[in-house]
Order: sequence, then C-alpha cells, then structure tokens
Amino acid sequence: MTMTNPAETYDVVVIGSGAGGLSAALTAAVSGLSVAVFEKSEFVGGSTAVSGGAVWIPGNRLMEGVGCHDSRAAVRAYLAATLGKRLKTDIIEAFLENGPEMVDFMAANTQVKFAARSLSPDYQSEVTGAAMGGRTIDPLPFDARLLGRNFNKLRPPLRSFMVLGGMMVNTKDIKALLNAFSSVSDFAHSTRLVLKYAIDRLRHRRGTRLLLGNALAARLYRSALDRNIPILTGVTAGDLVLDNGKVVGVNVDVQGQVRIIAARVGVVLATGGFPANVSERANFMPNADNHRTMAPADNVGEGISMALRAGARMEVGNKGAALWAPISRLTMPDGKERLCPHLIIDRQKPGLIAVDQKGKRFVNEATAYHEFVEAMHGNPDAVPAFLICDAVFLRRYGLGLVRAKYDSPRPFVRAGYLLTAQTLGALADVLGIDRNNLAEAVAGMNEAADTGVDLVFGKGSTRYNQYLGDPDHKPNPCLGPISTAPFYAVKVWPGDIGTATGLVVDDHARVLNGANQPVDGLFACGNDMNSIMAGSYPAAGITLGPALTFGYIAGRTLAQAATSEKRQAINS
Repeated sequence: MTMTNPAETYDVVVIGSGAGGLSAALTAAVSGLSVAVFEKSEFVGGSTAVSGGAVWIPGNRLMEGVGCHDSRAAVRAYLAATLGKRLKTDIIEAFLENGPEMVDFMAANTQVKFAARSLSPDYQSEVTGAAMGGRTIDPLPFDARLLGRNFNKLRPPLRSFMVLGGMMVNTKDIKALLNAFSSVSDFAHSTRLVLKYAIDRLRHRRGTRLLLGNALAARLYRSALDRNIPILTGVTAGDLVLDNGKVVGVNVDVQGQVRIIAARVGVVLATGGFPANVSERANFMPNADNHRTMAPADNVGEGISMALRAGARMEVGNKGAALWAPISRLTMPDGKERLCPHLIIDRQKPGLIAVDQKGKRFVNEATAYHEFVEAMHGNPDAVPAFLICDAVFLRRYGLGLVRAKYDSPRPFVRAGYLLTAQTLGALADVLGIDRNNLAEAVAGMNEAADTGVDLVFGKGSTRYNQYLGDPDHKPNPCLGPISTAPFYAVKVWPGDIGTATGLVVDDHARVLNGANQPVDGLFACGNDMNSIMAGSYPAAGITLGPALTFGYIAGRTLAQAATSEKRQAINS
C-alpha cells in the first residue's frame, strides 16, 4: 500500500505508550523531530504502568553513589553464563553501551529520574560476574498532581501494589505498616502515608504518591506532555503503509474512521507483545489453557502482526516465549478473575513450601519467579501447584492476595481462594494430594528450619534467596517451620508478566526481514522486540532496562536518519 492523502504527517510515529515507546518518542523529540504517539487503550503507560518498575542498567552512573562498582567484563561474564549460546553479542553490546547513556539522557532532558538499589542481587547470584547491587535502578516516586487532569488517563497499577483501596506502597512502606505499633519510626512513617492518602481521596480516585512502574510511566508521560508530544488514546493501528518497500506511515482507526498517518522518517512499534492473545499463547507457551498474564488485556500482538505483514520476522530460538511468573486466581462473584503474581512477597519467606499434585516439593521456593514457573513446566504434576503455610506464616507474611496482619482469612476461604484445614492430613484431602507425601515434605522443611540447610532444593542457599527472606529469622531467613494450625494453601498456575518472543531487530533497533536486512523505516522496542535475554531472566529489570534503552537507540537512529536525509536534500 502506498501513501495517499495522509490525515496527519510527523517525522516519527510511535505505536504504544509504554516505556519503550515513550523513550523513543522523547529521544526523537529532544533531537528536534516531530513525534506523535498512538495508543489503543484508553490509558497511557502500557504494561510499564502495572509493573514493579525495576530497570536493569549495568554500569549506570548512579551505582557509585550507593557504594557499588561494576565492570563491562563482569557483566559480559554474567550474561555469557546465564544466556549461554543464545547471547547475541551485537545486541548485548548495544545495550551495555547505550544503557548508561540513556539514564544520563533522561536525567538531563526529562522528568525521568532513578535511584540505584544498594542491595539487589542478580537472580543467579552465585554465578561469575553477578552483582549484589547497583545494576537495578528504580524510578523515583512521582506526585501525580503534576499530571493535572491527565492523571485519570494514566493506567492504574495492579491492585496488589496498593492498600486501602488506592494507596501505592513499596516494601519499605509495607514493613512500616505491618510494624506501625512496634516502633516510633514505623508509626510516624505509617501515619504520614495514611494522612496523605486520606487527603488525596478528597479530590482523586486514588493516592497521588506514585511508585514502582506507575511512577516510571507517569514520569515518561509528564515528559511527553512537557515536549508537546501528542498522545492519542483509543486509537487502533492497522497496516503499515509502504512505498517501494519503505515504511512511510500507518493506518489507524479513530472511533470507526480509518486515517492514514504519514511518517517522514520512520515508525516505532511498541505495543507490548502478545501476552493477552489466547490463540498466540497456544502457539508459543506450555499449558496455554491454564496460563494467565499480568499484562494489560490490550497487549495482543498487533504491533508484531503489522510488522510481519510488512516482511519482518520473529525470533524462533528463545529459551522460552515469556517472562514467567506463578499466578493465583480468585474468582469474583461476577465470574471475573482477580490475579495475583507471586513474585517477592511470600515464596521466599520462612515457613512456606510448594508442592505438586502428588504432595511433593519440586522446586526451591525462593528461586526467581521465572525459574519457579520453568520448574512447573518441567513437571506435569505441578500444574497447578500449591503454596502451603501455617497460621503463623499467614499472619506474619500473608499469602498471595491475603495481606499480612490486616486481612482476615475468612473471606478468602469462603471465596475458594484460600484452602484450609486444621491438620496437614485434612489439608491434603482438601487439595486432593497424598497425605504421606505432604507429611514427608513438611517434616523435611521443619528439619531444614532447625538446621538452616535445605538439603533437598537449597531454599535459602543463595544471596538472592536470602535477600528476599526475613532477615530477622534465624538461622536461615528463608527456612521456617510449618507447625501451627490451621494450615493454609493457595493454588498457583503458570503465568507471565510479559512476552519475551518478538520481532528480530539489529543493534540500531531496526526491524529485520527474512533476509536479515532492515525493513526500511521500521523500528521496534519493548516487548514487540525480541527480548535481548532470549527467554532467560537473569535480573530484576531486564524488561524495562532494554525497553528504555532500545527506545533511546531507536530515537537516536531516527534522528540520525533525518539529519542524513536533510543533507542529501541540500546536496541534491
């Protein structure tokens, strides 16, 4: 299809308003290009807005401020060990070179500001080259009032990231709230949070103190508004427009009317991959019928489909198709499901085991969420699996949707989400698993709790495990007894927080075709682009870090292309 009477013309057209898309838009705009962003959803922020917000950027300038040091050699060694033969040197080198530059660029030109974590071990913390902190950075909290009326257009975070119906909290806040009456500092911190939230609710639907991925999305959104970048929501993109093989625009549907939007320099695809596309999940993922995603329902792979129709190709050699996470499901009275990803709050704590449908442990419960689901995929009896704890654990740490200390378990039991019994044998009957196997699994964990060593699966044996355990629990922060009735269980299923399989791009974020040549004028980033980790998950932030970085690379490449075209026009 060739260009005919475009409704609007820009230098750059971006499809999708998550971290990757807005990073590309901002980079191009700062370079002087005209940019427009088109978003299918009614909300801005994509899956970034519902994420934990971690951004993995080795060698970033913020590391030194928290006493951490890094080297390119160490990062290369770590990625070589964790990615193996799937490591693509050119893509990884582009990421390592441009990631720190992206952080500096954002700090100098936008509202996007980060702080480095002094302690945040890479997931394979015992592997050569792993770092214990500094590589993972977090967006600074953001005051949503700075968005003005646009606050309502920002995609809300997951409910599991909020308390009291709309107050966002991080791990520091949770600890303070749980210990509000145990120390003066925690009481003061909790009081400030709750009072601010109460004032916010007089004028807003939720609290204005934004954290995690919601803060990152808000900072990107505010920066786009500052640059007068139009972000049009409720707009569905259709086919790309090509002229002699070059992408020169895109068809969009605005309230039933199809318009052609011209792109002088290029189009960037950043629609979030295909995690919510049920048919595509069946093509790429194990246990597709029982699989669930935490990504927005709008992320059905339209950007990838557009590119494929224009001659692009998808990666076929990944270790896995998605970034896995175990997910529990609460069925609401209206039949809808409320999902909870079991990421860092419960599995790593002392006094919990995971068992399969035979009642046997099958995994180190404190391992990274991606690896936990890989273990489920490798064991047909572990779909679904059960997370089991006792009454002490439930009150102290919570379990899934059941929050520690403040939630009564009774409503969750009535809803069928939380399964319970007064004895372990009776709980086995409720779960339909073997009594003897469950008794043996619990006895083994209780023995490990005494010795501090899990001889079966090594729970609590790595620095990453211990980082997410309970530092006040001895002798091992991840190992505790399961002994106090009643006993509880939650059923977990394989799920994801986004897809890893996507379009093949080069080190300039240009989409490649079947001949491994760039599709002229077409770029991709975020989860539309194949994960640079090729289906592995070596650290917190390996989705958003590359998304922001390759958005930045795309924006720079577009700016360079525009400059080159201007020079050619002048010379001609």
